[in-house]
Amino acid sequence: MAASLRSNSRHHIRGHAPASDLTEPWPIRLALILGTILFLGLFLVLPLVAVFAQALAKGWEAYQSALCQPDTVSSIWLTLLTTAICVPIGTLFGLAAAWCLGKFDFPGRKLLLALLDLPLSVSPVVVGLMFVLVFGRHGWLGYWLESYGIKIIFAVPGVVLVTLFVTGPYVARELIPLMEAQGTEAEEAALVLGANGWQTFWRVTLPQVKWGLLYGIILCNARAMGEFGAVSVVSGHIRGKTNTMPLQVEILYNEYDFVGAFAVASLLAGLALITLVLKTILESKTAHQMALAQVSGPETTVAINSNGAT
Repeated sequence: MAASLRSNSRHHIRGHAPASDLTEPWPIRLALILGTILFLGLFLVLPLVAVFAQALAKGWEAYQSALCQPDTVSSIWLTLLTTAICVPIGTLFGLAAAWCLGKFDFPGRKLLLALLDLPLSVSPVVVGLMFVLVFGRHGWLGYWLESYGIKIIFAVPGVVLVTLFVTGPYVARELIPLMEAQGTEAEEAALVLGANGWQTFWRVTLPQVKWGLLYGIILCNARAMGEFGAVSVVSGHIRGKTNTMPLQVEILYNEYDFVGAFAVASLLAGLALITLVLKTILESKTAHQMALAQVSGPETTVAINSNGAT
């Protein structure tokens, strides 16, 4: 029975629908396929091709020269620095939040889930204004911070804080459904077998959610590198200091430096393509993992993941 369920699960995960489900006439299926290809070509592929074509319009040397401009180099380094800070913090927060909200039921859980979605539902520009009202010179904490010589708004800390706010939910939101589907049986079995809390987490819980975790990290990384609205409000657009790559694209484009603007945009587009490929791979891994969690019992999970945990 279990083998049959797992076989059906694999069949479902790979996306092979039974022949009886394909009831549409072939002209309709062909029209839908062609319509999808046309839409993707016009609104996704063509703009990407245009970005790279414009970036290389004046040759490879002009492209390299545009990327080596001091302000552009500064924007690249600030983007990498912000991402390097926000992704690990977002990962740790996501793991803790997912463990709490996905494995336990307690009063106020639904409220915490709603608050977790707040950065995803509020406009990034509003997020930036919120931080200005709190940490700005005339904000709630502005005078106190200024008395200690701490500058948040129009400085790198403000860029990092707003990016951390908007990227915070991504890892947690990928892990919570996965942990809910898996339940707590595997952890309880490991504890009964003699594992302590850390052993249970590292050898049972974490291996179960590794693909979902990587998927969330990739989404968090992509949002951190591409965030524009919130960063634009708190950065002050100070050249060479608080401009990230998206802001640098806007500045160069407004100054009619099209080669420079599209050169920086091509870097972001390249990162987006890499993210898309990794996202597709990990998405299938995560779906496979969730299906196995639904058809496998706790004994199977513990036997696979908790070797040495006793």
